[in-house]
Amino acid sequence: MTLDRDTLLQMPSEELLKLCKIDCVKGSGPGGQKRNKTSSAVVLTFSELDITVSDCTERSQFRNRENSLKKLRFAIALKLRQAPMENGLCNIQCSMQSDKYPLFAAQLLDYLHAFEFDHKLAAEKCGISPSAMLKKIHRDPHLWQFVQKQRLALGKKTLSPP
Repeated sequence: MTLDRDTLLQMPSEELLKLCKIDCVKGSGPGGQKRNKTSSAVVLTFSELDITVSDCTERSQFRNRENSLKKLRFAIALKLRQAPMENGLCNIQCSMQSDKYPLFAAQLLDYLHAFEFDHKLAAEKCGISPSAMLKKIHRDPHLWQFVQKQRLALGKKTLSPP
């Protein structure tokens, strides 16, 4: 199976779920009798990319499945790299709550990866200022942490928060 990242990230939830192994388990932690007796926590395993995500924040299995899908999309965005788009980032004003956010984050990481996580060069190629690039990375703690780890792995200093 050929996996195209952008297709995976834009795939309807039902289709993406068909590609995963779904386990419903009892959640851990506080929550009382309901939490201890129902299998409302959801674990999604996407074996093609060796990604496993889970969520047990809600009492509803349905909502936990949706939250797990969001986490899966973001994990795919972090894992798969493609050549950066020629015409800059799509949807530069993308909100973190948007369904399109994982695609935006993936494309942002494509630019950063292409320029060895030098945010100034990546920003120039995207047509935004380096401070705007830094703000876009910093607003998402998971994205910020990922970029910092990549910079350290390349022997670069960590970025200072905007």
